[in-house]
Amino acid sequence: MKQKLTEAEKQIMDILWEQKAAFMKDILEIYPEPKPASTTIATLLKRMQTKNLVGYKIFGNSREYFPKVDKETYFNHEMNVMIDRFFNSSVSQFASFFASSKKLSQDQLKDLRDIIDHQIKE
Repeated sequence: MKQKLTEAEKQIMDILWEQKAAFMKDILEIYPEPKPASTTIATLLKRMQTKNLVGYKIFGNSREYFPKVDKETYFNHEMNVMIDRFFNSSVSQFASFFASSKKLSQDQLKDLRDIIDHQIKE
């Protein structure tokens, strides 16, 4: 997956991920304020189709849009790209940066340790 979502596209994708499928009128209704023009939504959906991230089914004169990639797959891809780009593909460097820069509480650090311990046992 080489296609990255712009911030505006991600807002639409979040709606589609949540709804599973939606018509343009539904997307506009759910879209947070300030709502863009319907032509803007149409343009964004077209770009997302070109990126092969969104598909649609035709019902009469309307299109019902749906995500062609699930949220977890997209998120995992973006995280891996970020780790590759900024941390030389080192998850350890990423974890060290994250733990030190976010000023995590003792409870949060213990939670992370529990998650890691659970993954080690599997």
